[in-house]
Amino acid sequence: MSTLVNPPLWRSPRAASQLSGRPPALLALLEGRAMLEFFSVPLALPWLLRQLPRGDGHPVLVLPGLMASDASTLPLRQFLALLGYDAHGWGLGSNLGPRSHVRPRLADKLQQLYDMEQRKVSIIGWSLGGVFARELARDLPGLTRQVISLGSPLYGAAQDANPLVWQLFKALNPGFTSQQAALVRGSTPPPVPTTSIYTRTDSVVGWGASVEYSGPRTDNVEVNTASHLGLGVNPLVWYVIGDRLAQAEEHWTHFKPQGLTRCLYPGKPPLRPQPSPPEA
Repeated sequence: MSTLVNPPLWRSPRAASQLSGRPPALLALLEGRAMLEFFSVPLALPWLLRQLPRGDGHPVLVLPGLMASDASTLPLRQFLALLGYDAHGWGLGSNLGPRSHVRPRLADKLQQLYDMEQRKVSIIGWSLGGVFARELARDLPGLTRQVISLGSPLYGAAQDANPLVWQLFKALNPGFTSQQAALVRGSTPPPVPTTSIYTRTDSVVGWGASVEYSGPRTDNVEVNTASHLGLGVNPLVWYVIGDRLAQAEEHWTHFKPQGLTRCLYPGKPPLRPQPSPPEA
């Protein structure tokens, strides 16, 4: 739910501890739900198209997660096209991590999309793709309309993830240490509207790592039916994405589902307050 309407649970030590640590190993048994999420899309699609406003045609760049390619985001991009957006994949093959070529080539892609339509681009990133999306927006805020991340490890120790995933990441990126994460991820949100969508049953990224700092242009939305592997094909996630993309460029507001839809988004994450400015 919107960070602005949640109580400041961060003040509780128990709540603060929720924002760190690895996900319980048993949650991996629930990741099979991703297939159910995928096959629920045809059933939910008429409802989604009826409930969500038509898009304004602005470009949307969608970035995949670790070891995934544009094939993983194809269903989401097809849905965005149905809504009326100009959706694009990242075009860099499989996401193998923060290789040296990724950041400059994403910058080129963003510039290309902006130049084609002379409109700011919304960026959606799934898991590690969400980290790249935030940093791309930080590098080029003048070209970026907003950022939406799905189950992304935004904060916390890099190894606070599923141990197998962390080992896979290190195997793909030899020599990478948890300390180097500071060079890949900024310590604050990018200077554009930013929404983090997460699930407390994420078995890959500890959900607390996905909680964004609170503020007038940041939001956290929990989808408690989602798995990590299903975040990109979950109809309730798609609803949030469609709602976020429909926000007017100069009048972005926090996610506020209306009517019975409110029952589908009951999550109230602990707040991550804005960091204190450095002392003089």
